[in-house]
Amino acid sequence: MSSFIGDYICKIDDRGRITLPTAFKKAMSSDSKETFVVKKDIYEKCLILYPLNEWERQMEIIRSKINPYNKEHNIFLRGFFKGTAEIELDTNNRILIPKRMLEECNIEKEAVLAGQDTKIEIWSKNEYEKVSSGEDFACLAERIMANEETKSEK
Repeated sequence: MSSFIGDYICKIDDRGRITLPTAFKKAMSSDSKETFVVKKDIYEKCLILYPLNEWERQMEIIRSKINPYNKEHNIFLRGFFKGTAEIELDTNNRILIPKRMLEECNIEKEAVLAGQDTKIEIWSKNEYEKVSSGEDFACLAERIMANEETKSEK
């Protein structure tokens, strides 16, 4: 399983191609076959890039919770898959992001590719700078991690 760390500012060419940072390429497991699935994030104005093996793992999680004969579940699936695309690395280690997806997240000339363990977030450089506020993160870390610590002590 791949584990992506770090964030990288990357140029986007006129066709919507982004060169995958070398660190991310090296972190990819051989079973991902250089194929990715990209989709809009559920919560943030960014895209999520899943190596194929991680996408398949996410699908297993979803399938375990979904009843295809439940109308609400079908609405969730439709929203989850909306605008999703399968993409591949080309011979120059570039990925071609569909223009409609870049436009939806206001990603233009520069993007930030941010490793998030098993997936990569793709942000507009301006949006990424707005959401990476140190003090807010410190409070969140304290709230989440302090809670986990007290749970494990019980």
